[in-house]
Amino acid sequence: MVGTGKTVLTIKKNQHVFEQGDVADSVFYLQKGQVKLTVVSEQGKEAVVGILEPGQFFGEGCLNGHPLRIATTTTMEESVITSITKEAMIATLRTEPKFSELFMAYLLTRNSRIEEDLIDQLFNSSEKRLARLLLLLAHFGEEGRSQSILLNISQETLAEMIGTTRSRVSAFMNKFRKLGLISYNGKIEVHNSLLNAVLREKPEIERDDSTSKD
Repeated sequence: MVGTGKTVLTIKKNQHVFEQGDVADSVFYLQKGQVKLTVVSEQGKEAVVGILEPGQFFGEGCLNGHPLRIATTTTMEESVITSITKEAMIATLRTEPKFSELFMAYLLTRNSRIEEDLIDQLFNSSEKRLARLLLLLAHFGEEGRSQSILLNISQETLAEMIGTTRSRVSAFMNKFRKLGLISYNGKIEVHNSLLNAVLREKPEIERDDSTSKD
């Protein structure tokens, strides 16, 4: 594993790990906590583009020649993060096969997620995008049982992540709850029926020009 060039950081809630436009010279690995990725457009509009959880890398764009950060990363709770200099990361990837395999697996998974997100934004209604996001946040597997979303995420953040308004997210969440697709018990609990609705494109989770138009 990485030795020289590695620093373990404990960062309090709502603090930036790095900001859009900062010099990109390190890769980060999230050990504990949650980190939000946001991007601000030239017009000043901010969008949440991802939520990171333990076991994920971020800031790896510096390995691909990006001189500056293209997003801002902010802790959503106190987090423990390993900072690895670009030089140390490159050296470790060359000399540690197991670490290289771990990092490659992360990159492949991330690439697949980006492709799925792009297709989601292009072809799915905001209602269906919200359903898919809830399933992803709950790490919904194939066990067929309900899964809780462990991180505390606001409806405003959900709206930013799927490209719609908070009021629409609120309406969709209430609809999902009435249909028995999710429930609230301190945390959002996602039921197997939501997955079935998305996969089978039931009427309640498909494009409806009267209620779900983007």
